[in-house]
Amino acid sequence: MSQFDQIIDRKNTQSVKWDTLEASYHRNDLLPMWVADMDFQAPEAVQSAFQSYLNQGVFGYTIVPDSFYDAVIAWQKKRHSFTVKKDEILLSSGVVPSIALSVQAYTHPGDAVLIHDPVYPPFAQVVEENNRKLIRSQLYTDDKFVMDFAEMERLIQEEDVKLFVLCNPHNPGGRVWSQAELQRIGDLCKKYQVTVVSDEIHQDIVYQPETFTTFQNADPSFKDFSIILTAATKTFNLAGIKNSMVFIKNPDLKQAFEKIQKQNHQDEINTFGVIGTQAAYEGGSQWLDELLEYLQENINYAYNFFQNTLPNVKVSKPEATYLMWLDFSAYHLSDNQLEDKLVQEAKVVLNPGISYGEKGSQHMRINIACPRATLKEGLERIASAFR
Repeated sequence: MSQFDQIIDRKNTQSVKWDTLEASYHRNDLLPMWVADMDFQAPEAVQSAFQSYLNQGVFGYTIVPDSFYDAVIAWQKKRHSFTVKKDEILLSSGVVPSIALSVQAYTHPGDAVLIHDPVYPPFAQVVEENNRKLIRSQLYTDDKFVMDFAEMERLIQEEDVKLFVLCNPHNPGGRVWSQAELQRIGDLCKKYQVTVVSDEIHQDIVYQPETFTTFQNADPSFKDFSIILTAATKTFNLAGIKNSMVFIKNPDLKQAFEKIQKQNHQDEINTFGVIGTQAAYEGGSQWLDELLEYLQENINYAYNFFQNTLPNVKVSKPEATYLMWLDFSAYHLSDNQLEDKLVQEAKVVLNPGISYGEKGSQHMRINIACPRATLKEGLERIASAFR
């Protein structure tokens, strides 16, 4: 039995995933397969590091030790062949806050910011909440998402786009953008002087035979107009520790980002974030390797289940992430009807695809990072409602 088969009761733990369902849907029999955290315990190395800190009992102001930076640098080098130096690393409470800071640092109110459609909903929210003009380029899919480079170039030109926010690996589509695709993005953005913010928070959750390429490794010159955002939080199920890294090699881009951080007093980091991140990178490799194997089996199980049991639901098999994109369009339901059917009949909560952009209409995102028994129950619930 795998450690990931353990059923952990997360109800009444102030969990967004588990403890907000009743307030939202007014029933207490729902199975959450939505919010992108995992129903697995963090690695023993992380739990032990937290316990050691708790045992000393004093939780005052702390500094970020050199050993933290060493752990980040070593992880990026070993796992992703990416070389980053200490003075190129800034810390932030999260990837989404870092996107907000980037929008403020590299654009002005009214400037156009390009994102893909569909893509993780906060991308759009951050742009609009900061009074920038949101521009979406559609991703086309048959069995996996593909970028429309011609449309991207047209939009960059017509809208005078200043910033492009890339999601790599892609959420919700699970694509690992290839080096060739990243090269085309970079060449476009270099040509039109568009700054690139690359959200790479899912970089560690990539399945064989795919390999992840960080944006700045696609072409050495891309470091001049891009920044990289990542964290240990998705990889090791540490979303609550509020810590992420920003890699900026261009001194001017770094200075602009730091200036906005200081203006917003967003340059202090949660102590547990520092401890948890360092412990995960130093002692979590074997745990991660075992996790990837388990998640791959869950993906295969879910994919085969839909193929054999609900063939009208078209599934994009992810190359990365623990999220799957489900196409329910064959049932000709509105987005509200689809969500209602899943909640009221299947008693399962998924993420509505429409929240990821117009291309997400009649789709749902399902989170398969749970014990196999939970996954089987959720899939059977969906099948019972749609058979």
